[in-house]
Amino acid sequence: MRRAITLLWAAPLLCTVALVSGAGAAERKRPNIVILLADDWGFSDVGSFGSEIHTPNIDALAKIGVRFSNFHVAGTCSPTRAMLQTGVSNHRAGLGNMPETIPPEHVGKPGYDTVLNDRVVTLATLFRDGGYRTYLTGKWHLGRTPDKLPTARGYDHAFSLADAGADNFEQRPIEGLYDTADWTEDGKPAILPKDYYSSRFVVEKMIDYIERGRSSGRPFFASINFLANHIPVQAPDAYIARYRTAYDGGWTALRTARRDRAAALGIIPAGTPMVTMASTRDWNALPPAERAARARAMAAYGGMAEAADAEIGRLVAHLKATGDYADTVFVFLSDNGAEPIDPMANILSALNSRLHYDLAPESQGRRGSFTSIGPGWASAAASPLRGYKFSAGEGGLRVPLILAWPGNPALKAGTIAGRFAYVTDIAPTLLALAGVPGQKGSYRGKPVEPMMGANLWPVLTGAADSVHPADQAIGYELAGNAAVFRGDYKLVKNLPPTGTGEWHLYDIARDPGETRDLAGAMPALFTALQADYAAFARRDQVLPMPAGYTAEVQINRSGFNKSVRPKLLRALAALLALGALVTGAVWWRRMARRT
Repeated sequence: MRRAITLLWAAPLLCTVALVSGAGAAERKRPNIVILLADDWGFSDVGSFGSEIHTPNIDALAKIGVRFSNFHVAGTCSPTRAMLQTGVSNHRAGLGNMPETIPPEHVGKPGYDTVLNDRVVTLATLFRDGGYRTYLTGKWHLGRTPDKLPTARGYDHAFSLADAGADNFEQRPIEGLYDTADWTEDGKPAILPKDYYSSRFVVEKMIDYIERGRSSGRPFFASINFLANHIPVQAPDAYIARYRTAYDGGWTALRTARRDRAAALGIIPAGTPMVTMASTRDWNALPPAERAARARAMAAYGGMAEAADAEIGRLVAHLKATGDYADTVFVFLSDNGAEPIDPMANILSALNSRLHYDLAPESQGRRGSFTSIGPGWASAAASPLRGYKFSAGEGGLRVPLILAWPGNPALKAGTIAGRFAYVTDIAPTLLALAGVPGQKGSYRGKPVEPMMGANLWPVLTGAADSVHPADQAIGYELAGNAAVFRGDYKLVKNLPPTGTGEWHLYDIARDPGETRDLAGAMPALFTALQADYAAFARRDQVLPMPAGYTAEVQINRSGFNKSVRPKLLRALAALLALGALVTGAVWWRRMARRT
């Protein structure tokens, strides 16, 4: 098995240039690489995956590229980003959990660094070693100290956000979670422009980096990391207006409509059954005012996604104008499923939001607002899948992936790859397409974590429908939610509130909605996959979660300890100082009168 995977890596690395050039053609120059990483987009949030959201530029890449309909990432952002940047599992890369969601008992344990550790080598480092210019813009979320920022991890230039998210219209943090929006450029604190809007800015800055380095004549590796659609969900008014009535029918109707469109497109099997999440309320039972407010929140979400798509279109137009488009590999994906957390459902976070933001229903999605879509819409965004961000259900882990190379006739344009693929496959694939050597457990004489992914080139060309052998088990865990993938089967468990902590077995090729538990019908496989998970957990040093742990509760605790508590202590200190001053003044006055 290991030899087979190695050959899949090595063959394209040796002959990709000849293959893509066509029979008898002269050697093609090495391609540019552009990663377009969306934040918190659900499986069906792209038009070419079944969405009603207008994404013509992403869909254009799908038309000339390959769509992966069974592609998986981690359940939250930085673990996915660690695997994307390194080709190594999240635990081995140091992201066994995020800084915002890690319980105190796990801090500092092996694999729980909460930052990208020094035992991995980034794609940017390897591409730079291979003669590429390397740039990053947008969300980083893999460390905030100077030695952990992008320019210390292989990027020539980077304008990056160290936090999980921030305001999309101004230099402002997520209030109650961070004290400041930690933006840096090339490792130094940075100031955002006055006309800042996140999606526009990360593309503009990337275009600037590309053009500034053009005279070098070297190809570029560009990682563009959108804040869209992380909370706070915000978009320019014109984009929100386009969806003013689009979601009046509610989340259940949207979930069904998206499932049907995805099936018609060939993304999922026809007649795919779906479950209704316990967190999905009856739309028709909501008061009219709440339905209107919820529909407006989803309109902001649609507008935010379309605004990001428009900026992707601007980047593509620029590369066409400069002659780079045909020789550029584009990778579009989301870092996890849609965000279900509704801050207004928690008393403390709701109070914090009311103190800092404009929460009027008519202001949702606009500058100064704090908007989230909640679990009902998050489930619809993942249609037809079970779950959403944080969970190990398909709705948390299965996301859209599009790989396109416009000038490469070897790619089977417009096709859909339906077999399992994983985020760690991206790194070896891009290195092979560029003819850049990877690392196999050693870098500059130092042992490092070897890449675990497989090169997707045979799938892109139609030479194979999968690069993962049917008996290969791939384990995953994050915050107690866990899975093992083997062939078409998936063993999965979720802790409360999205699960019971018990294992379930699904055929995710024929039942992507995870509606039919096969544990009883296939006991031998059920037992074997549990053994596979135990082996993975030992190898990656996975820790059990503390009793009662949930990611949402831990986020609130972390935000309180990091941002709110220091402010309260400063306020208390000020009150005590004021009290002491008043007491001293009163005492002095009394003493003066006596004198």
